[in-house]
Amino acid sequence: MGKSLRVAYGEALAELGDVNKKIVVLDADLANATQTRFFRDKFPDRFFDMGIAEGNMVDVAAGFAHTGYIPFVSTFALFGSGRAYEEIRNSVAYINLNVKFAFSHSGLSVGEDGGSHQSIEDIALMREMPNMTVLVPCDPTETKKAVKAAIDIDGPVYIRVARPVVDDITNADDPFIPGKANVLKDGNDVCIITCGLMVKPALEAAKVLEEQGISTAVVNMHTIKPIDADTILKYNQKCKAILTFEEHSVIGGLGSAVAEVLAGKAGAKFTRVGINDKFGKSGKPEDLFREYGLTSEHVVEEAKKLL
Repeated sequence: MGKSLRVAYGEALAELGDVNKKIVVLDADLANATQTRFFRDKFPDRFFDMGIAEGNMVDVAAGFAHTGYIPFVSTFALFGSGRAYEEIRNSVAYINLNVKFAFSHSGLSVGEDGGSHQSIEDIALMREMPNMTVLVPCDPTETKKAVKAAIDIDGPVYIRVARPVVDDITNADDPFIPGKANVLKDGNDVCIITCGLMVKPALEAAKVLEEQGISTAVVNMHTIKPIDADTILKYNQKCKAILTFEEHSVIGGLGSAVAEVLAGKAGAKFTRVGINDKFGKSGKPEDLFREYGLTSEHVVEEAKKLL
């Protein structure tokens, strides 16, 4: 049975709150949307509703970190990475504080809320900050692993949390090592490097390509920073083409991170599938994915063009 990544995030906080008494959770009047309500209801003395004041929320979280707590800061991705950018940069990343950011409602999949609420640049904003780790889980199981991994990292971490209900792709015993990609399928002709909600359509595209005689690898790059350069370079030499696939602007996200690794290297042909320098718009997530080319069919077309 499917589950929203934001629900998995809230459940993980509530579960880990029993294990680690240093965890505190801050939210910007959105606990019922970000699902931090699970933690609030279980640990009301360690939950803080900061109101619609995202910058202040980040600074309060920095204060908690200075005193040895592990604060998780939650709001919508657009508000967290946008409104509170300066506070995240100067109050947390600049001094490498142990603050965790888990922003929900990311990407086009916010749907009918429209372009004003669809954060398609959050990975770029968070990735470029020194000291920041960026995790983009693909399903509920991986989301819970990302939360646990974030606690074990000493320093700021961004977890990108999606809104839609999705089925698990990964298993409980699959490894989740920050900075180490998971190869979901091996292949020799084309390699699809993907993350988040695009992992499932990437696997669907690989199935179609295989049926057409094209050997296809699929890499779940759940960590955008630090990027797994070794796996990228391995498939750059092994395959004839590499294609990145993300629910984010092609500027500054997964595609850019992979391109930075490949710059100056001989090897496979390369292209990026994502949101091509446009804002989002209102619509059902599945309709928006078709409108912006975030489908398995489009990936198949682009892969065949490369080859």
